[in-house]
Amino acid sequence: MPWEKSFDEDEAVGKAMKVFWKKGFESASMADLITGTGITRGSLYNAFGGKKELFVKALLKYDKDNRRALLAELEAMDDPLRAIAALFDALVAETISDAEKKGCFLVNTASELTTHDEEVNSIVRNGLREIQAFFRRSIEVAQARKQIADTVDPEVTAKGLMAMVVGIRVLGRGMFDASSLKTIAAQAQCLLR
Repeated sequence: MPWEKSFDEDEAVGKAMKVFWKKGFESASMADLITGTGITRGSLYNAFGGKKELFVKALLKYDKDNRRALLAELEAMDDPLRAIAALFDALVAETISDAEKKGCFLVNTASELTTHDEEVNSIVRNGLREIQAFFRRSIEVAQARKQIADTVDPEVTAKGLMAMVVGIRVLGRGMFDASSLKTIAAQAQCLLR
């Protein structure tokens, strides 16, 4: 009799995402994933192929549900400066409220790039590039509307803002308190002046 899936795959990927997000790829064991998803080892292998394949699905789910969803919401705003400020406000608020100090799954994975293959590295690079592109587009629109001076270089400033995003996500995992994270977010706005 062929193997029949008795669980919701998207829900299982979401549960696995939480395990990988908290522990990272290397530290998450199959026992952690079995416990976290409530699915047997055999069912996990049959449905996903293995730990690496499940990690890729979890990373893609996080990217879609979190980064892409947030950027879509921000891109829909009519005011690019307000959108940039809203991004930093959201990052700081999420980081402060993260009792487990998990940080950002995408940024956490970026810090482990040397342990991953090209497929995972590509997902991370594309996600970070899209955040940087959001900043660049927002700056260009604000410049066209005369909200930001033409002397601000959109590409260079977008890279600086991206670095501040990563800084908030990494330092917010326990190194910096709420006040310090808010200071970084405020400094991001200074790059736009």
